[in-house]
Amino acid sequence: MTAFFALTTSLLWGLADFGGGLLTRRTPALTVVVVSQSIAAAVLGAIVVATGGWGEAGPRLWFAFAAGLVGPVALLAFYQALALGPMGVVSPLATLSVAVPVGVGLVLGERPGLLQVAGIAVAVTGVVLAGGPQLRGAPVQRRAILLTLVAALGFGTVFALISEASTDVTGLFLALFVQRLTNVAVGGTALAVSVRRGGRGLPDGGFPWSSLPALAFVGLADVAANGTYALAARHGPVTVAAVLASLYPVVTTLAARGFLSERLRAIQTAGAALALLGTLLLATG
Repeated sequence: MTAFFALTTSLLWGLADFGGGLLTRRTPALTVVVVSQSIAAAVLGAIVVATGGWGEAGPRLWFAFAAGLVGPVALLAFYQALALGPMGVVSPLATLSVAVPVGVGLVLGERPGLLQVAGIAVAVTGVVLAGGPQLRGAPVQRRAILLTLVAALGFGTVFALISEASTDVTGLFLALFVQRLTNVAVGGTALAVSVRRGGRGLPDGGFPWSSLPALAFVGLADVAANGTYALAARHGPVTVAAVLASLYPVVTTLAARGFLSERLRAIQTAGAALALLGTLLLATG
């Protein structure tokens, strides 16, 4: 079950990142974060009410609150990096986020077997190569790399926090709701400050009503990915769950290839193959 939930996480995050990156090319990144997370919070609120999730409130929700503080910073940095692009370069660098939950798992006493260690190494290498490393070039590329590293640290921290935020599925809905409410509060405050200082809050044509379905998809896919990751971490070793979930850049790269016609170089194809091999080693280890 760990492999299933973690791979579902990578699919959802990969598609959400692709959508968020596209939207940020037309709409300010903070607006994308606030609107998409607001939609996700509204849906989660309805689910919490329907399932009676309020009864699961407890000290573990502080982990969800902390994840909600870190999440908008990571999302904003990542969406801005994706907007600078190319997505096939930026997204694989975010796989460095895996270092945080893997490190936490090791500190807590998890010791993956030899086959799993090999799978981790192969999968992470494959994800990085799937982006076709292009680290030389113009200052805009250096800025994209810096933003991606900030995002990776934030994502890794959210990984570690959200896996500790609940003990059952009902409590998970409540934890994700608290996380999203905090996301909206932090992102909304940052957006208000940005607008007050002269920044753009909306695209030139006004509120992007036509993009609302895409914004809803990004928010809901992101929150669903957080949920499936928490389930993956609960059903098996965090080290394995984190690495399998970190395969989402491969999904983003393939989506960019399919929808934007970004050409896959030989090194990217080899990287995708290595990521698949690493996945198989982890799943069977």
